[in-house]
Amino acid sequence: MTTAPTPPSSGPRAVYPDLAGKVAVVTGGSRGIGAETGRALAAQGVAVCLVGRDRAALFSVAESIGKAGGRATGAVADVTDARALGRLAERVAGELGPVDIVAAFAGGRGTPVPALELGEDRWRQALDTELTSAFLTLRTFLPGMVERGGGACLTISSPPERRPGGANLAHGVANAGLTALTAQLAAEVGPYGVRVNCLAPTTVRTGRVARQMPPEAQREAAARHPLGRLGEAADVASAALFLASDAASWLTGLTIDVAGGRITN
Repeated sequence: MTTAPTPPSSGPRAVYPDLAGKVAVVTGGSRGIGAETGRALAAQGVAVCLVGRDRAALFSVAESIGKAGGRATGAVADVTDARALGRLAERVAGELGPVDIVAAFAGGRGTPVPALELGEDRWRQALDTELTSAFLTLRTFLPGMVERGGGACLTISSPPERRPGGANLAHGVANAGLTALTAQLAAEVGPYGVRVNCLAPTTVRTGRVARQMPPEAQREAAARHPLGRLGEAADVASAALFLASDAASWLTGLTIDVAGGRITN
């Protein structure tokens, strides 16, 4: 019997000295990939503002970062509301300083629904929470980065959404839009020293996936990846650290599969 590869331990596996002293905003920061990215950034010396709607979860993550010696705060905000994001920007500037890194990681609900059964409300909700939220978040913080002549922005999509897959139509369209948004913004703000890249993980064993996906389904999904395991939030966080750092200073406009070798396009 073959034993599945052991996943890496949580947290960063490389050190990026240039990140120390910077300020980051991470939306979707209350759990999963967003929370792990916040922890990874804080471990590099970044002051992190975690943004989401679940106050208790946000402040639990921020508290865990503080206990580990990092600096983090939680902010409850609706990232589909431009005015709420404007208030968030004012708060972050006052408490932490100018923002150098934005990880627009909110969204990510792709529950399968046949297209002909997808109602207008659900369509609009998916586009708002996954695509519009990223646009509004980046639009809020990019002007400051452009003015200061530098910064790194990250979005998050899904490799399967670059071809028809099992998720619902709205989720697929939103994720395809995120890759286009990333490339277009990167072209526009690149001359000002600002980089924009997209991470595209396949199945990541977040708490929600662990609860909702039966063990046998997890094993089957792991077997579809050449590396023989599901992704972990730490895998995506490590890629986010690299793209946020000066080690990736010549990379922008990319959508990078964090996929255990699974090729989907």
